Formats: sequence, C-alpha cells, structure tokens
Amino acid sequence: MSASHTTPFDSVQLHVDGATVTARIGGSGKPIVLLHSLLADASSFDAIAGPLAHQHRVIMLNLPGFGGSDRTDGGLEQVADRVAAAIEALDLDQPPIILGNGYGGFVTLLAALRHPGLAERLVLADCGAAFSEPGRAAFRGMSARAGEVGLAGISDVAMRRLFSPAFQADNAALIAERRERFNAVDPATFHGACAALASLDLRADVPSLTLPVLVLVGEHDEATPPEMSRELARLLPDARLTILPGCAHVPQLQAPAMFLEAIAGFIGGA
Repeated sequence: MSASHTTPFDSVQLHVDGATVTARIGGSGKPIVLLHSLLADASSFDAIAGPLAHQHRVIMLNLPGFGGSDRTDGGLEQVADRVAAAIEALDLDQPPIILGNGYGGFVTLLAALRHPGLAERLVLADCGAAFSEPGRAAFRGMSARAGEVGLAGISDVAMRRLFSPAFQADNAALIAERRERFNAVDPATFHGACAALASLDLRADVPSLTLPVLVLVGEHDEATPPEMSRELARLLPDARLTILPGCAHVPQLQAPAMFLEAIAGFIGGA
C-alpha cells in the first residue's frame, strides 16, 4: 500500500543552512518524522505512511544526499545537525516523535543527543550504539568495493543486507524497485556514511538520553544484528525492546502491518 493511496502527501523543500532538504508531508495530529536507512530513501516508508497519517502529521525526510536533499561534506554529526535544522524549520506546534530505520536510526540517536528537546520520543528500528569489529569491516569493505565497481556493482550485497534470500525470491518487483533506489544514492554520501558508521561509538553518550525510546529490530537483521539493539536498550534509561519475528533490516517494508502494530501503543494517536 502506497502512502498516496490513503492520504495526500505534499512534496516540500526545506532550506536550512544554505542547503535543501526534501520531504513529503501528509496527515494531521501528533507529528512523526521518519528517517530512512543508508540502503534506501524516504520511499521505504510508503507502506506505513498512509496508515500513520490517519492520526499523525507524517514527515518523510530524505536524508542529506538522498532523494533530492543536498549532501553534506561533514560527518555523521553534520548529517544529524542538518536533520535537526530541517525539523526546526518545519515550525511544528510540538516536538515530534522521530522514527529512524538503520542509518536513519543512528542519525536520529545522534540528533537527539546533540539537540536536547528536539524530539518528544524516539523509535529506533534496526540500529544500535556501535558496531562490532566485523560490522565495521563490512562497511569498509562495501565502500572499497563500491569505489571499484560503483553502487550498482554492490547492489546484490546491499539487497542481502536489507532482505533475506527467501524474501527476495518471493518479492521480485519490490526488490527491483529497492535496487533502483539504492543505485540512485549519491556515491559520496554512501562512502561518507560507511566511514562514519565504521567508526561510530555512542555507548558512552546514550545513557544521558532520558526521553522514552522504543527499540525495534528484525529477528533476522544481518546489517545491524539484534544484539546491537539489545545493547542499545540496556544503555538507554527509558527504553523498551521489541524483536520482530521473521523480519530483517527494513521491517516497515517487509511486514508493514506487524511494524505498525509494534509501534502503535508507543507513538499514540492525535
């Protein structure tokens, strides 16, 4: 189900810090900002945005370097600051819920740490506070390989990090669409994000984040394994953890109804 099949969404451009951030916005009620993964873009929330818009003002931001948003040459801190500035530019009547998936989850976490009061609560789906050394090596390896063969040349690896082989086999049209979206990512943004995630370690910082957090993770997530979410939930002072059975790295695409049910009680309604 696409967002456009339920509630009209307007495409907008936010101008912050001399840069453009693109978004699609629709619905009314308590605001919720959706931040996508490194291997996707804001369209990865299409299946849940429409239903959410029945009770929420839904803002699907394209992170810097994705979907028409200007990239930033800084590190993950600068990405988080750009996102925070974009949210502030929305001039919302109350602090939003911010929901981040994968890379978007790391950006969400960092933005909340760097900008207290930015969010009312967080949903962190398939991320963590730090990668293991094998996880760091995977990012370095993907970036090096993409430098040799381009993003299209590693799209099989990217899809494998998003979805299980069985899900890919049963959803060929969806995988083709997601592969096309991945191939359109700004290469410099991809390489910069890989480098940032390969060195990121927020374990000493997240205990200071006192707002309520729902930590979600797909049972079969290979990109950010469940142990990362378990660790994150342990470190956060006010967190609850939910494991989504049968899901991988982008549960909102793989099992949107399950994902919506998992977040419903936490995000509330209008």
